[in-house]
Amino acid sequence: MTTSDPIADMLTRIRNANLVSHESVQMPSSKLKLELAKLLKSEGFITDYSEEKTNSFKTLTITLKYDQSNKPVITKLQKVSKPGLRTYSKSKSLPKVLGGMGIAIVSTSKGLMTDRKARKENVGGEVLCYVY
Repeated sequence: MTTSDPIADMLTRIRNANLVSHESVQMPSSKLKLELAKLLKSEGFITDYSEEKTNSFKTLTITLKYDQSNKPVITKLQKVSKPGLRTYSKSKSLPKVLGGMGIAIVSTSKGLMTDRKARKENVGGEVLCYVY
């Protein structure tokens, strides 16, 4: 089954798994989803991710992260740019999520990066989502 917005599907799967305190969540893999998972891990929002090949397609497994009281580290995942309305931002006007406590994930010409790194490298791009 193909979806019109695979990133929104990924974020929804993570959000739903967090709500019911699942240890991990699986989804079809792609290069973009793998890069997004790598960013989430480097920023400390997830514990780990792995990609497995089964028969003809790859599956991405994301291990979710919880604090000591079993509350999810990711409190909100919000999709910004949608297929019907793409949202682009210049490097100077990239959004700061929760005053810098959260991250905005930006798709730039240099690949996926957080809003802080995009500001530092002076590149703009499509704002995919907010994570906090």
